Amino acid sequence: MSAQAYDPLADQRTPEGPQFDVFLAGTVFLDIVFTGLPAMPAAGTEIWADGMGSCPGGIANLAIATSRLGLRTSLAAAFGDDDYADFCWRTLAEQESVDLSRSRRFENWHSPVTVSMAVDRDRSMVTHGHSAPMAASDMIGAPPRSRAAIVTLSAEEPLGMPGKCNWAEKAQLDGALIFADVGWDPSGAWSAALLEQLAVCHAFMPNAVEAMAYTGTDSPRDALYAIADRVPLAVVTDGANGAMAIDSLTGEEAFVPAPRVTALDPTGAGDVFGAGLVLGTLCGWPLADRLAFAGVCSALAVQQFGGSLAAPGWGDIADWWHEVRAAAGHSGAYGDSLARRYGFLDKLVPTDPVGAVRRAAATIARQADVGMAPRTPGKPPARTAAEASGGPESATADGPPDEPEDPNTHRVPAQKE
Repeated sequence: MSAQAYDPLADQRTPEGPQFDVFLAGTVFLDIVFTGLPAMPAAGTEIWADGMGSCPGGIANLAIATSRLGLRTSLAAAFGDDDYADFCWRTLAEQESVDLSRSRRFENWHSPVTVSMAVDRDRSMVTHGHSAPMAASDMIGAPPRSRAAIVTLSAEEPLGMPGKCNWAEKAQLDGALIFADVGWDPSGAWSAALLEQLAVCHAFMPNAVEAMAYTGTDSPRDALYAIADRVPLAVVTDGANGAMAIDSLTGEEAFVPAPRVTALDPTGAGDVFGAGLVLGTLCGWPLADRLAFAGVCSALAVQQFGGSLAAPGWGDIADWWHEVRAAAGHSGAYGDSLARRYGFLDKLVPTDPVGAVRRAAATIARQADVGMAPRTPGKPPARTAAEASGGPESATADGPPDEPEDPNTHRVPAQKE
């Protein structure tokens, strides 16, 4: 596993401290992403996509997002014994510095796969998979010590059941702060009983639709107040409108609008937001700064295609902040407001940190061209001379190009096939 060169929690680390900053468990999918489709294919037809990439998805979106922000991340997940699992395991462990010591490989269990198709800034997905051969708590046993654990509330492995203690509760008893999320309820029941699990959680981070549905309220603000009665840190995200939160431990309440961006793909945006919020909470930042930081992480992600491929690192955040700061004073009132709101980043990224992580492309094809210029439909793309010879411009799934600008910089630019 490669070392993290930039560590935002360096001043908190002691020999007796937790081994990891974040521990999480869930299902890893192989995501295959097609972009630039002119339309969805009609029955019996074939169309060409301008771009394609592949990457670990599902819970891997969150694990990669936290790791790229410098949080020492451990993931427990079931992996099959197929080539897809080999690729996902290698990408997570070797390229993205995610610890997989609590993950397991299972024979004759194939990897879940999702195909995502992006058309006009929207997406459709097709997924195939089977339940994991073993429940997460059985697979994990005693989780490693961590500062935080991130869970998804579910009826299958609920928190707070009398006589039972799942992996997240064990982590909480060992000092971890539990950050909870929740998924879409396809049944439409939106049972409020699910929120009883929040009794052991530090934070709850649903989106506005989920928050209103589970609390039976009519507005994101009312949902926030209802959630704040259950957890110390209540957060409701509202897409392009931004996010709001109440921290009852500090007495803070905040609303921060989202940066204005052109969103290309929302896949994994909530995971990236959650990663930023966890980091800010572990660092002890003011609530407004935590929301602002999580918001810009999410905004940077949705401007790219590909779920975990799009998760930003500190290098990407530094690049964005330097542009905002340089434009302040001659970019209009909004630009000036943005510079004021994110002024706290000066303390975090006064210069581009040496070895700062940036986005990395990892594809089974060894190259990704998601978001590249469109090609002539039906015409296979031509390779460059460097790509044909496997030269330094060819990005591999195992790590950075042969000759990166800085040996500590973790950045693999997307390449044309």
